[in-house]
Amino acid sequence: MITARDMTAAELAALLHFHAEAGVEWLVEETPVDRLAEFADERLARQRPAAAATTATPGTAAAPERRRPEAPQPAPRPAAAVAIPDEHAVTEARFAAESARTLDELRTAVEAFGGCNLKTSARSTVFAAGDPASGVMVIGPMPSGDDDREGAAFSGKAGFLLDRMLAAIGLTRETVLLSTVIPWRPPGDRPPSAPEAAICRPFIERQIELVEPKAVLLLGNFTARFFFGGTGTIHTMRGEWREIACGSHAVPGIATLHPQELLTAPASKALAWADLQAFRARLGG
Repeated sequence: MITARDMTAAELAALLHFHAEAGVEWLVEETPVDRLAEFADERLARQRPAAAATTATPGTAAAPERRRPEAPQPAPRPAAAVAIPDEHAVTEARFAAESARTLDELRTAVEAFGGCNLKTSARSTVFAAGDPASGVMVIGPMPSGDDDREGAAFSGKAGFLLDRMLAAIGLTRETVLLSTVIPWRPPGDRPPSAPEAAICRPFIERQIELVEPKAVLLLGNFTARFFFGGTGTIHTMRGEWREIACGSHAVPGIATLHPQELLTAPASKALAWADLQAFRARLGG
Protein backbone atom coordinates (compact mmCIF):
# COMPACT_ATOMS: atom_id res chain seq x y z
CA MET A 1 0.00 0.00 0.00
CA ILE A 2 1.37 3.43 -0.99
CA THR A 3 0.96 6.13 1.65
CA ALA A 4 0.92 9.87 1.17
CA ARG A 5 4.48 10.03 2.57
CA ASP A 6 5.74 7.92 -0.35
CA MET A 7 4.13 10.14 -3.02
CA THR A 8 5.59 13.18 -4.71
CA ALA A 9 3.74 16.49 -4.58
CA ALA A 10 2.61 16.03 -8.19
CA GLU A 11 1.34 12.49 -7.52
CA LEU A 12 -0.54 13.63 -4.42
CA ALA A 13 -2.10 16.53 -6.32
CA ALA A 14 -3.19 14.16 -9.10
CA LEU A 15 -4.74 11.81 -6.53
CA LEU A 16 -6.68 14.62 -4.86
CA HIS A 17 -7.87 15.81 -8.29
CA PHE A 18 -9.06 12.27 -9.06
CA HIS A 19 -11.06 12.11 -5.82
CA ALA A 20 -12.56 15.54 -6.53
CA GLU A 21 -13.63 14.44 -10.03
CA ALA A 22 -15.22 11.33 -8.49
CA GLY A 23 -17.39 13.52 -6.28
CA VAL A 24 -15.49 13.16 -2.99
CA GLU A 25 -16.08 16.41 -1.12
CA TRP A 26 -15.00 15.60 2.47
CA LEU A 27 -11.81 13.79 3.44
CA VAL A 28 -11.91 14.43 7.21
CA GLU A 29 -14.52 14.34 9.95
CA GLU A 30 -15.96 17.52 11.39
CA THR A 31 -14.44 16.75 14.80
CA PRO A 32 -11.21 14.85 15.63
CA VAL A 33 -11.56 11.11 16.19
CA ASP A 34 -8.87 9.05 17.92
CA ARG A 35 -8.91 5.89 15.81
CA LEU A 36 -6.12 4.28 17.87
CA ALA A 37 -8.21 4.64 21.04
CA GLU A 38 -11.21 3.18 19.21
CA PHE A 39 -9.18 0.15 18.16
CA ALA A 40 -7.86 -0.34 21.71
CA ASP A 41 -11.40 -0.19 23.09
CA GLU A 42 -12.62 -2.78 20.58
CA ARG A 43 -9.73 -5.14 21.41
CA LEU A 44 -10.32 -4.71 25.16
CA ALA A 45 -14.02 -5.46 24.71
CA ARG A 46 -13.19 -8.71 22.94
CA GLN A 47 -10.79 -9.75 25.74
CA ARG A 48 -13.22 -9.08 28.63
CA PRO A 49 -15.47 -12.18 28.22
CA ALA A 50 -12.46 -14.52 28.22
CA ALA A 51 -10.86 -12.76 31.18
CA ALA A 52 -14.11 -12.86 33.18
CA ALA A 53 -14.51 -16.60 32.53
CA THR A 54 -11.00 -17.43 33.83
CA THR A 55 -10.94 -15.16 36.91
CA ALA A 56 -14.47 -15.54 38.28
CA THR A 57 -15.03 -18.28 40.90
CA PRO A 58 -18.34 -20.02 41.72
CA GLY A 59 -20.48 -18.03 44.13
CA THR A 60 -18.52 -14.83 43.73
CA ALA A 61 -19.41 -11.85 41.60
CA ALA A 62 -16.95 -10.57 39.08
CA ALA A 63 -15.34 -7.25 39.81
CA PRO A 64 -17.01 -4.39 38.03
CA GLU A 65 -15.33 -3.57 34.76
CA ARG A 66 -13.68 -0.23 34.29
CA ARG A 67 -14.48 1.19 30.90
CA ARG A 68 -12.12 3.48 29.13
CA PRO A 69 -13.69 6.74 28.04
CA GLU A 70 -14.91 6.50 24.48
CA ALA A 71 -13.46 8.75 21.83
CA PRO A 72 -15.75 11.63 20.87
CA GLN A 73 -17.87 10.88 17.83
CA PRO A 74 -18.69 13.45 15.16
CA ALA A 75 -22.19 14.83 15.33
CA PRO A 76 -24.43 13.45 12.57
CA ARG A 77 -24.92 15.81 9.67
CA PRO A 78 -28.48 16.90 9.00
CA ALA A 79 -29.88 15.30 5.88
CA ALA A 80 -30.16 17.72 2.99
CA ALA A 81 -33.62 18.33 1.66
CA VAL A 82 -33.78 16.76 -1.77
CA ALA A 83 -36.16 18.20 -4.33
CA ILE A 84 -37.64 15.45 -6.47
CA PRO A 85 -38.09 16.58 -10.11
CA ASP A 86 -41.76 16.76 -11.05
CA GLU A 87 -44.14 18.80 -13.15
CA HIS A 88 -44.66 21.25 -10.29
CA ALA A 89 -40.93 22.02 -10.28
CA VAL A 90 -40.98 22.53 -14.05
CA THR A 91 -43.84 24.99 -13.66
CA GLU A 92 -41.94 26.89 -10.96
CA ALA A 93 -38.84 27.03 -13.14
CA ARG A 94 -40.84 28.32 -16.10
CA PHE A 95 -42.47 31.02 -13.99
CA ALA A 96 -39.12 32.11 -12.51
CA ALA A 97 -37.50 32.24 -15.95
CA GLU A 98 -40.32 34.12 -17.66
CA SER A 99 -40.41 36.68 -14.83
CA ALA A 100 -36.79 37.69 -15.49
CA ARG A 101 -36.48 40.69 -17.79
CA THR A 102 -32.68 40.82 -17.90
CA LEU A 103 -29.80 38.36 -17.63
CA ASP A 104 -28.98 39.70 -14.17
CA GLU A 105 -32.54 39.04 -13.03
CA LEU A 106 -32.36 35.57 -14.57
CA ARG A 107 -29.09 34.87 -12.75
CA THR A 108 -30.73 35.83 -9.47
CA ALA A 109 -33.70 33.59 -10.25
CA VAL A 110 -31.48 30.60 -11.03
CA GLU A 111 -29.39 31.08 -7.89
CA ALA A 112 -32.54 31.32 -5.75
CA PHE A 113 -34.30 28.37 -7.39
CA GLY A 114 -34.51 25.29 -5.17
CA GLY A 115 -36.66 22.96 -7.22
CA CYS A 116 -33.87 20.87 -8.77
CA ASN A 117 -32.12 18.17 -6.75
CA LEU A 118 -28.84 18.76 -8.63
CA LYS A 119 -28.38 21.98 -6.70
CA THR A 120 -28.12 20.13 -3.37
CA SER A 121 -24.90 18.35 -4.36
CA ALA A 122 -23.25 21.05 -6.48
CA ARG A 123 -20.77 23.52 -5.07
CA SER A 124 -21.56 26.34 -7.50
CA THR A 125 -24.34 27.65 -9.69
CA VAL A 126 -22.75 28.12 -13.11
CA PHE A 127 -24.40 30.87 -15.14
CA ALA A 128 -23.69 32.56 -18.47
CA ALA A 129 -20.56 34.69 -18.70
CA GLY A 130 -19.07 36.89 -21.41
CA ASP A 131 -20.57 39.51 -23.71
CA PRO A 132 -24.35 39.18 -24.18
CA ALA A 133 -24.28 41.98 -26.76
CA SER A 134 -21.94 40.07 -29.07
CA GLY A 135 -24.74 38.15 -30.77
CA VAL A 136 -22.81 34.90 -30.30
CA MET A 137 -23.64 32.14 -27.82
CA VAL A 138 -21.62 28.99 -27.08
CA ILE A 139 -23.54 26.43 -25.02
CA GLY A 140 -22.18 23.30 -23.39
CA PRO A 141 -23.98 20.50 -21.53
CA MET A 142 -23.40 20.76 -17.77
CA PRO A 143 -20.61 22.02 -15.47
CA SER A 144 -17.58 19.78 -15.05
CA GLY A 145 -15.69 19.29 -11.81
CA ASP A 146 -13.39 22.18 -12.77
CA ASP A 147 -16.39 24.38 -13.57
CA ASP A 148 -18.03 23.53 -10.24
CA ARG A 149 -14.89 24.46 -8.30
CA GLU A 150 -14.26 27.67 -10.25
CA GLY A 151 -17.91 28.69 -10.55
CA ALA A 152 -17.47 29.36 -14.28
CA ALA A 153 -18.25 27.39 -17.43
CA PHE A 154 -15.46 25.80 -19.46
CA SER A 155 -12.68 25.80 -16.90
CA GLY A 156 -9.69 23.43 -16.80
CA LYS A 157 -8.18 21.66 -19.83
CA ALA A 158 -11.43 21.57 -21.78
CA GLY A 159 -11.81 25.32 -21.29
CA PHE A 160 -8.25 25.93 -22.43
CA LEU A 161 -8.92 23.97 -25.63
CA LEU A 162 -12.16 25.90 -26.18
CA ASP A 163 -10.18 29.14 -25.93
CA ARG A 164 -7.91 27.88 -28.72
CA MET A 165 -10.89 26.81 -30.83
CA LEU A 166 -12.49 30.24 -30.50
CA ALA A 167 -9.21 32.01 -31.21
CA ALA A 168 -8.88 30.03 -34.44
CA ILE A 169 -11.99 31.82 -35.80
CA GLY A 170 -11.19 35.21 -34.31
CA LEU A 171 -13.24 34.98 -31.11
CA THR A 172 -12.49 34.90 -27.38
CA ARG A 173 -14.53 33.93 -24.35
CA GLU A 174 -14.84 37.65 -23.58
CA THR A 175 -16.40 38.37 -26.99
CA VAL A 176 -19.05 35.62 -26.85
CA LEU A 177 -21.55 34.48 -24.23
CA LEU A 178 -20.61 31.12 -22.70
CA SER A 179 -23.27 29.07 -20.94
CA THR A 180 -24.38 25.54 -20.09
CA VAL A 181 -27.74 23.80 -20.42
CA ILE A 182 -27.60 22.62 -16.79
CA PRO A 183 -26.42 25.19 -14.21
CA TRP A 184 -25.39 22.60 -11.59
CA ARG A 185 -22.87 19.77 -11.82
CA PRO A 186 -24.52 16.33 -11.49
CA PRO A 187 -22.90 14.05 -8.87
CA GLY A 188 -19.98 12.11 -10.33
CA ASP A 189 -20.48 13.89 -13.68
CA ARG A 190 -23.37 11.57 -14.54
CA PRO A 191 -25.73 12.65 -17.34
CA PRO A 192 -28.74 14.63 -16.11
CA SER A 193 -32.01 12.72 -16.02
CA ALA A 194 -34.89 13.67 -18.28
CA PRO A 195 -36.85 15.32 -15.40
CA GLU A 196 -33.74 17.29 -14.34
CA ALA A 197 -33.22 18.49 -17.90
CA ALA A 198 -36.89 19.48 -18.12
CA ILE A 199 -36.56 21.62 -15.00
CA CYS A 200 -33.48 23.42 -16.34
CA ARG A 201 -34.89 23.95 -19.85
CA PRO A 202 -36.82 27.20 -19.06
CA PHE A 203 -33.65 28.85 -17.75
CA ILE A 204 -31.40 28.20 -20.76
CA GLU A 205 -34.19 28.96 -23.23
CA ARG A 206 -34.84 32.25 -21.45
CA GLN A 207 -31.14 33.09 -21.75
CA ILE A 208 -31.34 32.65 -25.51
CA GLU A 209 -34.57 34.62 -25.68
CA LEU A 210 -33.07 37.55 -23.77
CA VAL A 211 -29.78 37.60 -25.68
CA GLU A 212 -31.27 37.05 -29.17
CA PRO A 213 -27.99 35.78 -30.64
CA LYS A 214 -27.27 35.73 -34.36
CA ALA A 215 -25.99 32.16 -34.05
CA VAL A 216 -25.52 29.51 -31.37
CA LEU A 217 -22.71 26.95 -31.20
CA LEU A 218 -23.75 23.78 -29.36
CA LEU A 219 -21.06 21.55 -27.85
CA GLY A 220 -21.41 17.81 -27.34
CA ASN A 221 -23.97 15.00 -27.53
CA PHE A 222 -26.20 16.09 -24.66
CA THR A 223 -26.47 19.69 -25.84
CA ALA A 224 -27.27 18.73 -29.43
CA ARG A 225 -29.95 16.24 -28.35
CA PHE A 226 -31.37 18.75 -25.87
CA PHE A 227 -32.02 21.38 -28.56
CA PHE A 228 -32.41 19.28 -31.71
CA GLY A 229 -34.19 16.27 -30.22
CA GLY A 230 -33.61 12.65 -31.16
CA THR A 231 -31.08 10.14 -29.89
CA GLY A 232 -28.34 10.53 -32.49
CA THR A 233 -24.69 11.02 -31.68
CA ILE A 234 -22.81 14.25 -32.17
CA HIS A 235 -21.25 12.76 -35.30
CA THR A 236 -24.68 12.49 -36.94
CA MET A 237 -25.96 15.89 -35.70
CA ARG A 238 -22.87 18.05 -36.15
CA GLY A 239 -22.23 20.45 -39.00
CA GLU A 240 -25.89 21.06 -39.88
CA TRP A 241 -27.69 24.32 -39.23
CA ARG A 242 -31.05 24.00 -37.50
CA GLU A 243 -33.51 26.38 -35.91
CA ILE A 244 -33.66 26.59 -32.10
CA ALA A 245 -37.07 27.80 -30.91
CA CYS A 246 -37.03 29.69 -27.60
CA GLY A 247 -40.23 31.46 -26.65
CA SER A 248 -41.13 33.87 -29.42
CA HIS A 249 -37.66 33.65 -30.98
CA ALA A 250 -35.99 31.16 -33.28
CA VAL A 251 -32.23 31.33 -33.74
CA PRO A 252 -29.89 29.29 -35.98
CA GLY A 253 -27.72 26.74 -34.20
CA ILE A 254 -25.00 24.33 -35.23
CA ALA A 255 -23.52 21.50 -33.16
CA THR A 256 -19.95 20.30 -32.92
CA LEU A 257 -17.84 18.12 -30.68
CA HIS A 258 -17.22 19.18 -27.10
CA PRO A 259 -13.60 20.11 -26.26
CA GLN A 260 -13.50 17.25 -23.74
CA GLU A 261 -14.33 14.82 -26.55
CA LEU A 262 -11.53 16.28 -28.63
CA LEU A 263 -9.09 15.76 -25.78
CA THR A 264 -9.88 12.04 -25.76
CA ALA A 265 -10.21 11.70 -29.56
CA PRO A 266 -7.81 14.20 -31.22
CA ALA A 267 -8.50 12.68 -34.65
CA SER A 268 -11.93 14.37 -34.56
CA LYS A 269 -10.40 17.86 -34.51
CA ALA A 270 -10.70 18.07 -38.30
CA LEU A 271 -14.48 17.67 -37.98
CA ALA A 272 -14.67 20.35 -35.31
CA TRP A 273 -12.56 22.70 -37.45
CA ALA A 274 -15.01 22.34 -40.35
CA ASP A 275 -17.90 23.17 -37.99
CA LEU A 276 -16.07 26.19 -36.60
CA GLN A 277 -15.45 27.51 -40.11
CA ALA A 278 -19.16 27.16 -40.90
CA PHE A 279 -19.97 28.98 -37.68
CA ARG A 280 -17.57 31.82 -38.53
CA ALA A 281 -19.04 32.11 -42.04
CA ARG A 282 -22.57 32.37 -40.58
CA LEU A 283 -21.43 35.24 -38.37
CA GLY A 284 -20.07 37.01 -41.46
CA GLY A 285 -16.29 37.28 -41.58
